[in-house]
Amino acid sequence: MTNMVNEFPKLQGIMGSYYATRSNENDQVAAAMKEVYLPKHAGDDLPASACGRAIAVADRLDTIVGIFAIGQKPTGVKDPFGLRRAALGVLRIIIETPLNLDLEATLKLAATGLADKVAADAAVDDVFDYMMDRLKAYYTDRSITTDVIDAVLACRPTRPADFDLRVKAVTEFRKLPEAESLSAANKRIRNILRKSDDSFPEQPDPALFAEESEHKLFSKVAELTPVVEPLFDAGNYTQALKLLAALREPVDGFFDEVMVNCEDADLRRNRLALLNSLGAMFLSTADLSRLQ
Repeated sequence: MTNMVNEFPKLQGIMGSYYATRSNENDQVAAAMKEVYLPKHAGDDLPASACGRAIAVADRLDTIVGIFAIGQKPTGVKDPFGLRRAALGVLRIIIETPLNLDLEATLKLAATGLADKVAADAAVDDVFDYMMDRLKAYYTDRSITTDVIDAVLACRPTRPADFDLRVKAVTEFRKLPEAESLSAANKRIRNILRKSDDSFPEQPDPALFAEESEHKLFSKVAELTPVVEPLFDAGNYTQALKLLAALREPVDGFFDEVMVNCEDADLRRNRLALLNSLGAMFLSTADLSRLQ
């Protein structure tokens, strides 16, 4: 009986598609009527047509935003409206098709469409966080470690397909021999910047460098920046991180030889600026300090 109940909407779609075809409706309309309920469960087929994917995503997002807006979001193990399944369905469609959709912007559109029925704008942030949190289950089922997922979540990318590219890039990066050292360096950078009360310039001034290792690190960052930035913009995070692995030697040399929090305020602020620019390069993909 349970299986019949779960399959009933899918059967409705199939019958609706059949009647649409018999009524000489557009082929895309007929296909979309059948596909709107896909996927019904983990591992189920995804909508094959563009129209079917669009309606499947829109229908689910309207439902999720609307239910959150009336204060009926899932709590604990209770999910009477099947929002977890709906959220995972949307994410699967966007990631696996893939669709270059900005989830946050799309949720705002859904909220706007519900404006005459309920004040849904206030629910958008909660829904976005809820859906992105579902990615932990999605990737855990695919044997991606939790720290990789958390590292990408920390940067809050809003396009799930882009999120997927970052996860794959970090997974490949951690296989490199340089990964452990650079992950530890990123952790150290985050700690130093978080604990500092100093304000510092956006870019370091090479004229203030007192150690050769500062010059080496700055030069390597300056060399790599124009190369990796177009890769980041194109979503080629895997290649960008492989190139950034070349920073291991100058980063290790910097931390071996330089006292960042020295007494000289100008030197200290300049070194903080250098570390900030270095950390920002890695943050274009993920917060590698979160890797275990």
